[in-house]
Amino acid sequence: MIDPKILDDISTKVSGTLPKGLQALQNDLQHNLRSGLEAALNKLNLVTREEFDVQQAVLMRTREKIEALEKQITELEKRLQDQ
Repeated sequence: MIDPKILDDISTKVSGTLPKGLQALQNDLQHNLRSGLEAALNKLNLVTREEFDVQQAVLMRTREKIEALEKQITELEKRLQDQ
C-alpha cells in the first residue's frame, strides 16, 4: 500500500503552486488530487518494499534448493553411468 503521507505531500506541493486567486479552492484541490493519485497508483498494482524483500528472499532460497537438487541429480546420474 502506498504511504498516505507521500500522497498528502504531493497534493500539498501541487496545490501550493496555485496562483493567489485559486488558493481558495486549495483544500478541494488537495483532496481531489490526493484521491486521483491514490486511485491511479492503486491501479498500478504496486507492492511495498517489505513485500518485495520477502519475495526476493523466497526466490533466493528456491534458487539455492534448485541448485542443490541439480547437483544431486548430476551425482546420481554419474553413479548410474559408473555401474
